[in-house]
Amino acid sequence: MKFRRNISLALAGIALTASQFVAAKTLLNASYDVSREFYKDYNAAFVANYKKTSGKEVKIDQSHGGSSAQARAVNDGLDADVVTMNTTTDVEFLAKSGIVAADWAKRFPNNAAPTTSTMLFLTRNGNPKGIKDWADLIRPDVKVIVVNPKTGGNGRMAYLAAWGYVRSTGGTDAQAAEFVTKLFKNVPVLAKGGRDATTIFLQRNIGDALITFESEVVSVDREFGAGKVDAVHPSVSIIAENPVAVVERTVAKKGTADLAKAYLNYLYSDEAQELAAKHGIRPHNPKILAKYASTFKPLKLFAVSEYFGSFSEAQKVHFNDGGQFDKIYTVK
Repeated sequence: MKFRRNISLALAGIALTASQFVAAKTLLNASYDVSREFYKDYNAAFVANYKKTSGKEVKIDQSHGGSSAQARAVNDGLDADVVTMNTTTDVEFLAKSGIVAADWAKRFPNNAAPTTSTMLFLTRNGNPKGIKDWADLIRPDVKVIVVNPKTGGNGRMAYLAAWGYVRSTGGTDAQAAEFVTKLFKNVPVLAKGGRDATTIFLQRNIGDALITFESEVVSVDREFGAGKVDAVHPSVSIIAENPVAVVERTVAKKGTADLAKAYLNYLYSDEAQELAAKHGIRPHNPKILAKYASTFKPLKLFAVSEYFGSFSEAQKVHFNDGGQFDKIYTVK
C-alpha cells in the first residue's frame, strides 16, 4: 500500500513538473547589434527574479542585428514580444504600422528609455594617428569605420553626432553638411551594424578609427582582450536613448502581454541598471551612474532636439530615401 502511495506521489510530481514545463512561456526580444552581451546577463537576472516573485518559469530568446533591420524584420512578421532599440525612429516606424502602441513612449518611464549611450571613437592601441576630436576624422590620412545610417541606429547617431559637433562650435547646417560629406569620404566601407563595424575594424584590420557606442569599449575589451584599442572621448557628442516597447501584435497572439511588460519594467530595477553600467551602457538611475563615474567620463552631450527638432524630423531630412545622407554618400 505504501509502495503504491509512493508511486502515486511520484507520478503526481512528474505531472506537476510537466505542467510547469508546458506552462513556461517564451519571450523574444528583438534588439540592436551591440546589446547582445548586456541582454545575455539581463535575461538571466530577469528569469531568476521572475521565478522568485511569480513562481513561474520563463525562457527569453534574443534576436540581434542593425536596429533598423531589426525593426523591418518585426514589421515583416518576426514574432518578437518586445523591441529594445537604440533610436526612437525604429520604434516609431513600428508604431506607424500599429505593431507597437501609438503612445509607446508613455508606457514606461523616461520616455520608455531605461538607459542611454553616446558615441565615442575607438582607435588602435596607442592611437597612432593622434585622433582627438571630430575634426581629425576628416584628415586625408585617416580612414573611418561607421555603421550604415540606413540600416542601424549606431550609424545614424554617428552621423548626427558629427553634424551636431559642427553646430555646437557655431557652424551652420551648410557647414555641417560639408563636414559630414568629408567624413564619409574617409569611410572605406559601411558596416551593417555595430558588431559588424567592430569586426571590420579589429578582425579585418580596416580603418584608423571606429565611431561606435560607448558600450562597445567594454565589449571589445572582453572579447578581444584589454589593450587592443584606445577610447577617445570627443569634445562633444550626442545623447543616444535606448527606447523599448511591447510588440502588441505578438503579445495579443501569444498571450504574453503581462510578461512583456514585466520584462521591460525590470530594466528600471537597481539590478538591471547596475548590469547596464557594467556593460558600459549609461543607467538612468543617478546614484548608479555616479557609482560608475570612472566608466562614464564627463562629456559635453547634446540632445537630438537641440539641432534636429526631433528624431522623426532628422529621419525625414537626413535618412529617408533621397535625404541628406543619400546626397553626400554613394555606396561603394
